[in-house]
Amino acid sequence: MQKPSADRAAHRKGPSMDDKVIVSNSRALRAKYGTRGLARIRAAVAALIRADKKRGIVTRLVFVDDARAMKALKASPVADDRSPREHKTALDGIYKRLAPDYLLILGAPDVVPHQDLANPVFKPDDDDDRIAWSDLPYACDAPYATDIAAFVGPTRVVGRLPDLTGAHDPAHLVTLLRFAAAHVSRVPADYAGYFGLSTASWQKSTAQSLDNVFGNATGLRIAPPAKPPYGAGALGALMHFVNCHGGLADPSWYGEKGRKTPVAMTSSATAGKIREATVAAIECCYGADLYDAVTLALPLPICQRYLAQGACGYFGSTTIAYGPAEGNGCADLVTQYFLLSLQEGASTGRAALTARQRYVQQAGQMDPIDLKTLAQFCLLGDPAVQPIRVPSPTVVPKSMPATDAWRLMRRERRAKLRATGEFLGRSMATASRREPKAAKSSQIRAALAQISRRAGLPGAETFTAYAVRGGGASKTRAKGAGVTTRYYVGLASAPHDKASRARHGYAVVAKEQDGRIVGYRVYAQR
Repeated sequence: MQKPSADRAAHRKGPSMDDKVIVSNSRALRAKYGTRGLARIRAAVAALIRADKKRGIVTRLVFVDDARAMKALKASPVADDRSPREHKTALDGIYKRLAPDYLLILGAPDVVPHQDLANPVFKPDDDDDRIAWSDLPYACDAPYATDIAAFVGPTRVVGRLPDLTGAHDPAHLVTLLRFAAAHVSRVPADYAGYFGLSTASWQKSTAQSLDNVFGNATGLRIAPPAKPPYGAGALGALMHFVNCHGGLADPSWYGEKGRKTPVAMTSSATAGKIREATVAAIECCYGADLYDAVTLALPLPICQRYLAQGACGYFGSTTIAYGPAEGNGCADLVTQYFLLSLQEGASTGRAALTARQRYVQQAGQMDPIDLKTLAQFCLLGDPAVQPIRVPSPTVVPKSMPATDAWRLMRRERRAKLRATGEFLGRSMATASRREPKAAKSSQIRAALAQISRRAGLPGAETFTAYAVRGGGASKTRAKGAGVTTRYYVGLASAPHDKASRARHGYAVVAKEQDGRIVGYRVYAQR
């Protein structure tokens, strides 16, 4: 469980002159693009730094493999370019020294790797993700670990601007940097419309999400019958919310009705139709999978296709995501929180941090599916970009430069977010540790057997038990004060259209309290 941060010391020393730090690995970039390619990237970064300065943001570029630069920051340089541990340690050192308001990771996972968090519900053939690839730990003060439970208290504003995995031409990344430099915030009315897309089977859940965010679900498209291509008028909306199936290294999203899963969207079908400054919240499994399209000879990942056309924020999952068919939970909630925060005028990075914190807060306790959901959703885009310009009610004295006032207000917000994250890290109970030999009472076994029949699982033995830790759970349990003692998770695959690559599985999460099952939830794989 996350402890109070040593980074507090950096904040006590007073604000750093660096509002934003761009972090990358020059050795990895040079290996992909050569010296000339790296020079093109550095020139594009320099242009972004100049643009940020005009916006009142002081930005610095740091390469984690630059021994001299890292020594000056009292941070450990990266020696192994593939090591998540070394990159986490390096970014922690940079953050501790500079305490920026924004941390931008520059590059795909073959430049700066995702963190290798263990998927607590990994099960071959049912949930094949042994690792929940994640940028969440970069947003946390806790040191390197593979247990998601160590990172339930995010405190940092972090985003990733990814180049193409496996690429040899830096043009894609240069384009993304140019879009970030040219970004101009828009008025709220520009983001009033939306593109909404859902499978037929999850129509009620998606409609509830859209109603929560936009106040209506009248623009929701249902797949089937909806299918690509969609006109520029539809995809030209500046807010996108998609709740469809997705697959590993797959440039398509899929609808669902019964056992049929027709194509609902393709990477190619979005080409030329996504407007600059679009933001997207995508629930699909693997919706933010930065797969190697170059080596696999596939169309670009849809997330990269969005970014290449100027989307300024894309919030999606690196792995298999979960949510209910009716009502809201898991992926539904974290994506909603992201869009709601943007509507309030947050930068994309602050919106991602707020979404993570709100998701943890609403959970009460983090069951294994909650933990995977928290880990897998990441922000693609410059975290300093503010899509929607909302007037501030604070009156700034004429004697104070506007940039100084913005910086003070921003750092006040960061202090509040840090306090929230630290509290969550100290207080949140989690269930990531399996108990394969946990003894089940006859009452528990009977309840799980009945749940299995209703949910279509093979039987009570399908469920894996998870211990609840942290947040005072163990101490309270010892007093017999009626707290959750275990969660049970059952996973299964569902019959589906063999012609489709879409995921078809579901998870059942049962909650034990005072020696009896008090409730359960069923989640479909997105």
